[in-house]
Amino acid sequence: MEALLGKTLEELQALAIEIGLPKFAGKQLAEWLYVRRVRSFDEMTNISLKGREALKAAYTIGRHAPVHEAVSADGTRKYLFEVSNLQSPVTNNKSCFIETVYIPEEDRATLCVSTQAGCKMGCRFCMTGTLGFHGNLSAAEILNQIFEIDAVAVAAGREPLSNIVYMGEGEPMDNIDEVLRSLAIMTAPYGCAWSPKRITVSTVGIPAMKRFLDESECHLAVSMHDPFAVEREQIMPAEKIMSIMEVVSLLKQYDWTHQRRLSFEYICWAGTNDTPRHARELLRLLKGLNCRMNLIRFHEGVEKIAQTHIESRHFPGSNDKQMEWMRDYLSENGITTTIRRSRGEDILAACGMLVNSVNN
Repeated sequence: MEALLGKTLEELQALAIEIGLPKFAGKQLAEWLYVRRVRSFDEMTNISLKGREALKAAYTIGRHAPVHEAVSADGTRKYLFEVSNLQSPVTNNKSCFIETVYIPEEDRATLCVSTQAGCKMGCRFCMTGTLGFHGNLSAAEILNQIFEIDAVAVAAGREPLSNIVYMGEGEPMDNIDEVLRSLAIMTAPYGCAWSPKRITVSTVGIPAMKRFLDESECHLAVSMHDPFAVEREQIMPAEKIMSIMEVVSLLKQYDWTHQRRLSFEYICWAGTNDTPRHARELLRLLKGLNCRMNLIRFHEGVEKIAQTHIESRHFPGSNDKQMEWMRDYLSENGITTTIRRSRGEDILAACGMLVNSVNN
């Protein structure tokens, strides 16, 4: 049955009328779903019994708990969710699975959510791509990750969610309709009423990114990894769809001088993309664009698996000294640059490591 979770206020109002409830019941439904975050229709005490029975007959709430939790030595937690409306083409099971990562810090907690089961972008350094593509998640399945893990954290006495990053499995812009729907509900007054400044959405850079820029006020993170088109295409096939030069050209048409933030993600490989030549090209390419650069260590675990699964290509990560040089060089020349702290590597929860074995 269809889930109520993920429906907008207008859709809930229309739905209420359709089953014989007054239009204002749509707002009541929105409050139960997004503010009170109920799990059953029986909890909706200001909806008539007849109305609740009609809802039960045609809809589900759309909430389901994770089926597995893995805990890292650094406190990062990875959760496995079953997605029952997608079928794994590998196992022919009636469902497949996605992963979500909870990242606690001193005074905040970030959730890294998935937007697709697997990914079709084929980045040669990312283990998620080896899963293949299993399908788009609905807004309900995206929101369910957020609501469920927030509830788990609060129940366990951990920090409630303060930030969300759409950086899990999949390319968010390749599922733009459902991603925008989930963002609208997260930020709407009738929904979760979050500030869009608490949410960051990532992309490798594809044309649907323009819709995100026009229809959302959330932060954007672009996976760059190499400023040279020919080199980037060798590791990121999406370069053929929309070149990094086209991506940057589009971004320069928008205002990033206020609260909305633009960042670039840049995994560093020794002698491959961490050289003075690459640093100079980054300055040239990004000149005039108000942005920041996040340098990312390439995880040993990914490198070892990559040699087995990804065309036997060897990706040696940059050492600390070279990454620090690149950070300082870019920062001194006008691009605020940081080295991102790696989290959850021991449970395959770090950047590029979401590769649950169930779908394989």
